Amino acid sequence: MTREHGHSPAEITQRLSAGQKAGHLKDMIYGGIDGAVTTFAIVAGVEGAGLSHGIVVALGTANIIADGFSMAASNYSGTKAELDDRKRIIKVEERHIEEHRDGELEELRQILRLRGLSGHVLEEATSDIAQSKTNWIGLMLTDEYGLSRIEPEPMRAALATFGAFLLAGAIPLLPFLLQLDGAFTISAFATLLTFFLIGTGKSRWSLAKWWWSGIETLLIGGVAALLAFSVGRLFHGG
Repeated sequence: MTREHGHSPAEITQRLSAGQKAGHLKDMIYGGIDGAVTTFAIVAGVEGAGLSHGIVVALGTANIIADGFSMAASNYSGTKAELDDRKRIIKVEERHIEEHRDGELEELRQILRLRGLSGHVLEEATSDIAQSKTNWIGLMLTDEYGLSRIEPEPMRAALATFGAFLLAGAIPLLPFLLQLDGAFTISAFATLLTFFLIGTGKSRWSLAKWWWSGIETLLIGGVAALLAFSVGRLFHGG
């Protein structure tokens, strides 16, 4: 079994001193799947209705730009709200430490007790952590409020979502932009492959087998595409 990282004293020091940054895996997978699903839904719906390929390109391009920006903006707003709430809580805890220090010390003590400390070690740890307001509040954020230790990054989250949406959303349109024969069939297979690749990619951060994660994501996207095509067929003029 391959180690995820080294465990020598030097490797541990280097890794911890580098600090932690917010990850954007969820943002990219969310944007990628939604980009492929919504764009192919338009492609499948227009094709099912028997409309021209020019309409496919026009509506698909509009979807990539407008819906992609909308998703990015929504993700930015949601992540910004999390960041603002985090800052509010920090201000509250700073005020509580100033005005109700004994009560906050008791909260810290009970948190550490729940973590398994007791006796003299518990009292020393409580006193030591309380020497640093940053460490003290950081512990309260995670154990009292359930927040991550890592501060969210709204703009990076939005850009990750938008980039993944554009990249995956362009796949269903490429056969039509290139005016290939059998464009819809190629688009369908390319989109299904995109779903599968997104699934296999995200398996790196899960315990699922790569092929199962790929099939799971493919099925989710495939069902959405089938529904869109079926609805489009209801309005087929022929």
